Amino acid sequence: MEWTEEGWRGLVEIVILSVGIYYVITFIRGTRGAPVVVGFLLVLLALTVLTIALELQVLSLLLTNFFAFFAVAVLILFQPELRRMLGELGTLPFLASAHEQRENIEVIIRTVERLADVRIGMLIAIEQSIQLAEVVESGILVDCEATSEMLETIFFPNNALHDGGVIMRGDRITHAACIFPLTQRLDLSTSLGTRHRAAMGLSEETDAIVVVVSEESGAISYAYRGQLVKGITLEQLRSFLTAMLVRPNKTRSVGSWLRALFSRRTAAPAPDSSSNPPGS
Repeated sequence: MEWTEEGWRGLVEIVILSVGIYYVITFIRGTRGAPVVVGFLLVLLALTVLTIALELQVLSLLLTNFFAFFAVAVLILFQPELRRMLGELGTLPFLASAHEQRENIEVIIRTVERLADVRIGMLIAIEQSIQLAEVVESGILVDCEATSEMLETIFFPNNALHDGGVIMRGDRITHAACIFPLTQRLDLSTSLGTRHRAAMGLSEETDAIVVVVSEESGAISYAYRGQLVKGITLEQLRSFLTAMLVRPNKTRSVGSWLRALFSRRTAAPAPDSSSNPPGS
């Protein structure tokens, strides 16, 4: 009986650890700090093997007490991602009817199509569960209905609001001329324009979907979860926005919402910048 009880406890511990490791790997995959963590773990593994093989007592003591410092390092490395995840846990996602969301998507598609044809730069952030309060502090309050005509007017060259990005919340344009945070990634091409870097920067810190039109080439791109997908067609953009924004008009269970929290991190395709021209 005691053996059976201990066996069940061990099985439960294995399941908990397996699930925890899986979600940790899912969480850090594709983030800016992932290469640092992987390299650090490899060094730590090599030191551990060396310590055990040579019975190095001082090094063993240091490694034993190092994990507290490692936890602090993880908090520093993944501060934007952790803040975004906690923000999602603390807020309910904005739910509109599927019909309303499709209308909002078509407004964006029409705007992108017209601006891309005449090569007018555009930067729109679609707010989701995390409010963009810190970002809109730098912008100008608009608070009007989102229409393609209004968006085109905002981004028209020499307009007082055309510099910066626009915040959309549901079917409303809340702010314009917003300064989005630039990405701090060092592995990006130097030819990548400011609009694209700003789109990536905002998507790294929030769950917003950021749509970009290049002023130089008219190329269409979007950023989500720190991933930038460039050179897409209008149909590809429509499909992505529909998949991300059109939700069933019903209440989700806690379990399904938590699964969506992690699964949506990998919803965006891997970035591909080899087939598009540079531009801002």
